[in-house]
Amino acid sequence: MFKIRIRHTKRYKEIINTFLRNGLSHFLFRLGLTNRDPKHEGDGMKLQDIGVKLRESLQELGPTFIKLGQIASSRRDLVPPKIALELEKLQDHVASVPFEQIRKIIESELEGPLEDFFGHFSEQPLATASIGQVHVAKLHSGEEVAVKVQRPDIRPTMETDLAILDDLASFLESKADWAKTYRLHDMIVEFSRSLNSELDYHVEGRNCERIGQQFEEQREIVVPKVYWDFSTDKVLTMERIQGIKANDFEKLDKGGYDRKLIARRIVDSMLHQILDEGFFHGDPHPGNIFILPGNIVSFLDFGMVGRLDNKMRYHFAPLILHMRNQNTEGIIDILAEMGILSDDTDIYAFSRDMNELQSKYYDVPLDELSLGTVFIELFQAAQQHHIFIPTEIAVLGKSILILEGLISKLDPELNIMEAVEPFGKKLMWKRYNPKSVIENSWIEFIENFGIISHFPKDLKAVATTIRKGKLQLNLNVHQLQKYLHMLDRISNRLSFSIALLSFSILLAGMIIGSAIIGQTNVLSHFPI
Repeated sequence: MFKIRIRHTKRYKEIINTFLRNGLSHFLFRLGLTNRDPKHEGDGMKLQDIGVKLRESLQELGPTFIKLGQIASSRRDLVPPKIALELEKLQDHVASVPFEQIRKIIESELEGPLEDFFGHFSEQPLATASIGQVHVAKLHSGEEVAVKVQRPDIRPTMETDLAILDDLASFLESKADWAKTYRLHDMIVEFSRSLNSELDYHVEGRNCERIGQQFEEQREIVVPKVYWDFSTDKVLTMERIQGIKANDFEKLDKGGYDRKLIARRIVDSMLHQILDEGFFHGDPHPGNIFILPGNIVSFLDFGMVGRLDNKMRYHFAPLILHMRNQNTEGIIDILAEMGILSDDTDIYAFSRDMNELQSKYYDVPLDELSLGTVFIELFQAAQQHHIFIPTEIAVLGKSILILEGLISKLDPELNIMEAVEPFGKKLMWKRYNPKSVIENSWIEFIENFGIISHFPKDLKAVATTIRKGKLQLNLNVHQLQKYLHMLDRISNRLSFSIALLSFSILLAGMIIGSAIIGQTNVLSHFPI
């Protein structure tokens, strides 16, 4: 049975008893977490019933497990759809903290009486959640603000829960192949990192400002201002945004708002965050999007964000285009370049399943395709072949799915698959324009030059070992093919990088030469 640290024993027993009480004893036994054999209890249980029992258990266990369930609901590559749909219903609302406790936290954090900082402070919370609650207040300078205050003593409880989950993941990886295949421990580490960020309101404030900077020149998108003088890691004071929730269609229609324009602005602003900036709102549900007079869109709550580095964005753009054009070979090539496919992946079987998935959408008009649904089915196909989907892509898939649910009601004629195409093309042009090609080629050359420069030393070390008679080879045929394939890829990268660098130098010379002789025709600021 799983061993945990003594100080966590009480909480561990509470977790186990909660799952047992909600009828999940069979699955705890199969995981090796209990010694009690439930005699095949649950073998015939439907997935939806399992989802309900799991949701009720997580809800009862509190903030850490509620957050875990919410994140698990987005991992359609790991969690069956019927269970994921139940986990999406997890509510983050709990009983409010009495105002006197809120006052103590604020005064302790800001180091002074509440009245010194706020001219008015509402004792009744505007909203409550598992980590904190929000109160409306007014600064002495007159600005209305929303003050988010962290619940008392929540950090120690979460730290205990995260330590137990970390130990549990390590235990399962040591006992179950599926846990090792899906890197369960790495996923819990990533979850812990994300949750610890949510516990630090400094991080949320910086997230808010970073996304706000993306729209400094766009008046139609508003992000609330952060008041740092009245903020700490447990108190976050922000500009109060008063508007209509994006899914309150009755109020929008009564107020004469343009739902089509709102939908287009929401989609374009999210795609700008994802594909242009690589830093985006990770939970764009209607409660986090308010509509202001003039069809202005405002994003709120930046505790969860997604990140895509340049490499991931450059891969994402052609992936979308290949999905749009039903190009199975292109999709598999992109997944291989992203490093998602493992050496054990049966490419033929995966390609066959991808072709079946593509045939499902054959001849389906583009305006009827759901990018979020296609993503989910791609994740599910990957899961069947034990292909690990990076967290960044999973968060992206979840964001797009949530977004499509809202957009389909605001403007049924707007399709994200069509809206993403110009962003994807712009990103691909950015990747392949001459300046980027030269910069990337030089970086590739420098990286691979390190391999070349160390090769003589490595070869000398091997020769010395052979002369001493200490070289031992213990490779089976499967391993030999694996390493030969690895060496082949390294040599191909070296050859391609050197050739591309040579071409880039030649191209740069032609550009400079054309400029010298006074060539007037230009293309994208370069002389033709």
